[in-house]
Amino acid sequence: MAGLTALLVLGAGRAIDVDSTTGDTTAAAATVVTTAAPTTPAPTSARAKAPSTNATVGALFAGASHFCTASVVHSATGDVVLTAAHCVNGGAGAGYRSGLSFAPGYHDGTAPYGMWTVTSAVVADGWSASADPDLDFAFLTVHQAGNPAAVESVTGANTLGTDRGFTHQITLTGYPNTTNSPVVCQGVTTRFDTYQQRIACAGFPDGTSGGPFVTDTDPSTGRGTVIGVIGGYQLGGDTPDVSYSAYFDDDIAKLYATVGS
Repeated sequence: MAGLTALLVLGAGRAIDVDSTTGDTTAAAATVVTTAAPTTPAPTSARAKAPSTNATVGALFAGASHFCTASVVHSATGDVVLTAAHCVNGGAGAGYRSGLSFAPGYHDGTAPYGMWTVTSAVVADGWSASADPDLDFAFLTVHQAGNPAAVESVTGANTLGTDRGFTHQITLTGYPNTTNSPVVCQGVTTRFDTYQQRIACAGFPDGTSGGPFVTDTDPSTGRGTVIGVIGGYQLGGDTPDVSYSAYFDDDIAKLYATVGS
């Protein structure tokens, strides 16, 4: 499997079409287009916690529109977020998408923990070169203007799990493009291919890409160990009722080591 690429600062890359490269679609990941102007209002920054929303999982925004899902993963720096590679990099030389922000715990059009600017992203070489579906994961670094605290200190975080096998009871969370609150499903993962896992969970359409597969969940916090993200095979699947993820092994561990330690 492919090696790793260096950390790149967002801003110089080309935008990818969020409608054709997010969620459960079959579009080519390398398609590069100019993104249309946002059509939904920007979220407010109210900070009252939403009791029913997991603070570690949130919506990934381009301008005022959310188009993918991401989650906070534990790191020494406390500012690392995990999502699908196709959400931030078109692959096959397409480059990185710029102007992104992350809203942890996003619900009902509000961002209870504020908006966090994505300042850098990293993907594996095999993704950026050829959109290898077995490497469809990315780590983002986020910061909030005027706030010295790291996002993890505000929201908590999941831990990264690698080489955990293919069969687990998980909680899956994602943000459909057409809604302002997440969908959540609990189910059991199975092996789909050598480096792919799957889960049958209804109602995960475009926008849910990057949604975390979380196992060993603490019922009091919703936090646990993330062992996958919606992506991989067919960029997450060709139906909203079955979602896929690249298997988390030494490739994601090596990538994580470049940002998480």
